[in-house]
This record gives sequence, C-alpha cells and structure tokens, in this order.
Amino acid sequence: MLTVHNVSGGYINHPVIKDVDFSVKKGEFFGILGPNGSGKTTLLKMISGLLPCTKGSIEIAGKEITQVSRKELAQTIAVLPQISGQTFPYTVRETVALGRYAHLRGLFQTWRTSDEEILQTIMKQTNIEQFAEQSLHELSGGEQQRVFLAQALTQQPAILLLDEPTNHLDLAHQKGLLDLLKKATNEQDLTVISIFHDLNLASLYCDRLLLLNYGETKTLETPDQVLKESIIEEVYQTEVKNHPHPEIAKPQMHLLPNTTQAERKNAIDASLLEINPEQIVLKSPIPLRTLSSGVSGAGIGWHDCFVNRYVDKNYNCSSPVRDMQQHLLNHGCNLSKTVGMMTAVNLEHVSYRFWEDTDFSLLVVVTAGIGNATDSTRAPEGRETLPGTINTWIFVNGKLTEEAYIQSIMTATESKAQALRELDIKDKETNTIATGTSTDSILIAATQQGETLPYAGTATALGQAIGRSVYTETKNAIIRAQEQ
Repeated sequence: MLTVHNVSGGYINHPVIKDVDFSVKKGEFFGILGPNGSGKTTLLKMISGLLPCTKGSIEIAGKEITQVSRKELAQTIAVLPQISGQTFPYTVRETVALGRYAHLRGLFQTWRTSDEEILQTIMKQTNIEQFAEQSLHELSGGEQQRVFLAQALTQQPAILLLDEPTNHLDLAHQKGLLDLLKKATNEQDLTVISIFHDLNLASLYCDRLLLLNYGETKTLETPDQVLKESIIEEVYQTEVKNHPHPEIAKPQMHLLPNTTQAERKNAIDASLLEINPEQIVLKSPIPLRTLSSGVSGAGIGWHDCFVNRYVDKNYNCSSPVRDMQQHLLNHGCNLSKTVGMMTAVNLEHVSYRFWEDTDFSLLVVVTAGIGNATDSTRAPEGRETLPGTINTWIFVNGKLTEEAYIQSIMTATESKAQALRELDIKDKETNTIATGTSTDSILIAATQQGETLPYAGTATALGQAIGRSVYTETKNAIIRAQEQ
C-alpha cells in the first residue's frame, strides 16, 4: 500500500529524516515512535506530501507520490492532526461533511445521496450522531477528536495518517478512538500510520513499530522486538523495565524513578510479627513485591500487610475469598495491599526465624497442620478438602528477579516435602509419604532493595538459605502441632 524508499528530507538546510526505508501493507496499523526531535512529524508530513523528499521516493499503491494529483492524493490519504484549540464555528455535521470535499464532482461540487449515506454511516460508527447540530466549540476534547476522526473517515481514504491522536485525551477516549481505528483496519482494510508518544498504547494497538532516533531508523519490527529495555533505554536515555501485559501478549514499558538512600534502609524481621489466637500479622514499613497463593491478594503484586487467619477445623465456607476479605476489612486492612491466608492450626505453634547472609537476609514463618496431608502423586479426584494447611511465608531483604521468585517457590516446596518425608507424615488414604496438604499456601515477598539476587536454586546462597530455613521451620511447626 505504501512504500518509503530510502527517504531523506525535512526543511531547508536541515535534513531531519535520513535514509528511512520501510513499507506498510493494506490493513496494517503501523506506529512511529521516537523521542522529541527524532523526526516523527517530519516523516508524516513527507508521507502526506506536505514536505518534499531530497532523496529517495514515496510510493502509494505503486505510484510515486509526486506523480499523484492533489485531489487524487486527498482521495487516498487522510490526516488526523493533533487537537487544536483553534476551530471554526461549524456544526458537527458541517465539520464531518468537509471530509467529502475531495470526492465531490462538477463545477458546483454537488452533494449527492451517496455522500449523505457515507456521512451518516461514519457519524454512526464514531458515535457522534447526537452532536450533529451542535457547534464544534461546545464539545469536549475527546468528542472533538471523534468528530475529526469522522471527518477523516468520511474521506474514505486508503491510508489514514495520525499525529499523536490520543494527546490530551482521557483513558476512556484514548481507548475509544484506538478501538475504532483498530476495527477499521480489521474490517475495512484501512491502513493506519500513527505517531505515538505513549509506548504502551503503541504496543497494544500496532502491528509493527518504527523507532526513529535522530532521524534514522533505530529498529523496525513487531512491538515485542522493538520494546526491549536495552533499545528503549538507549534511544530515550532513561531507565525502564519491560513487563508483559497481564491479559494479552503485548509488552508494556515502565519508568523507574530514582530512589533516595532513606528509602533503602528497610528490613523485614521478626520484630514486625504480631501473633495472637485469631491471626498472625506482619505489617511492613514499605510495600513488598509479592508472589503468593493467598486466599486474598494472590498472584504478583505489591503488598505491605500479611495475614494468616485461624479458622476452626470444621470451617466450611462456600465463599472463602469473600469471607477472607470481610475478615480483613473488619480488622482495618486495605484489601489492595494485603495478602490473606487461612489455617486450622493453633497459631501458638507457629515456627519462625530470621536468617542472615552476607548479601541478604530472610524471615521465614511457617504454620503447619497435617490433618489433610496428601501425596500429590496419588491424590484421588474428588477428595474432600479439609482445613489444616501448611502456610509458608518467606520474606527476603534483597532484590529478586522474576526467575528468583519462581525458583524460591521450587526450593521451598522441595524443602517442605523433605521435612514431611523425614517426619514420616503419610497420606491417610494412600498410606504413602505426603508431599504437602491439599490446601497449602506460599508467599514470597521481597523488599527489592540492595544487590540483585538473580537466582534462588539450591546452587546459590539464597536458595540454600531458603531450603534450610523452610525445612527447619516446617519440621518445627509440625512437631509443635503434633505435641499439642
């Protein structure tokens, strides 16, 4: 659909764009990224024909842009600029109708039935029918942007060029606008070429990204290939972290603010534990990055309150999550910042210890009931789940990688199983050595301060410390529970 052949150009005595080469196929959503001054808008103006090329050429459907008449170009390419405060006092309908100008025929530019049908269809698609007779000045920024999008789509272009279309729009209007554009590429084969400042929005909606740096192509690939930490840090000169979107396979970039020394003097130790017959609570002075299987606060997140709640051995709640959340609310906990677990173990039998090493330290807390001990390799389907539970908390004063979080869980699970094996804890139904209980839960929480701890397997100091501590505290907690 569009081919840019080794293009250079820009302004007089200032060649902003240098040897840029790419092509965009029909129905593609193509994003242009780059820091301020990298040439994004200049390149868009060259594609639209507003600025000439000093070198190379631009072709549309195999025809060089310089050989296309202005009217033919207007029928092929539409431009949606950034929102401007300067607009004419037209009604919404009149503004959208301007998009048909390039298609009007005859000396008097006659408005035809087909033009009206296209106008009404586009206004309905962009959800601006209700504003038809209102002045453009009466609309919000997001509503105005929808009107200008409707104007561009009424042109019925093959290619739509956009310069930061979501600038100054709130989240709902950003999503609404980009959803409309994505739908048009999928259903109408519209080719969209858009400049983005927001890397994450570009990642979510674009099929490919062109990253410019000083007017040159830094990289041209799919979002997962362009939005890499090393590339973005080099081009934008700032520290970022790449994390996948939680719902779709798209990368998302996160800025890292500078932290002060005062923010790095926090450690989690046993002095923060509050133990009573109803619950064990640890309140951290800072948010901890957590990976847990708690009833509440499960998954990956940042939390500063941790609760292990006692329930009676006959406890059988049909809605454990809602019940746990109500318990936390009754005790003044912020649900968004709290990890909550349940156990039928007498909380006086908890076992915990602070473990120190040269580059890190650990607080490990274990409650262990074995009434529902299970051999996971032979557990029959449909077995009744009874409260009991081995709950394991591991607090790391250190900075863990994602790999280290996963390895911490592996190491802790292996150590728990070894403790059960040595104590000869058996699955009552299979009479084989238990590997855990049917309702076990685990928490790994790290301060994310200090030196990075990349691994937590048993070949590392961190893994060995987790292995020894979980093994020791699990055995102690089970022995205490058996002696009651």
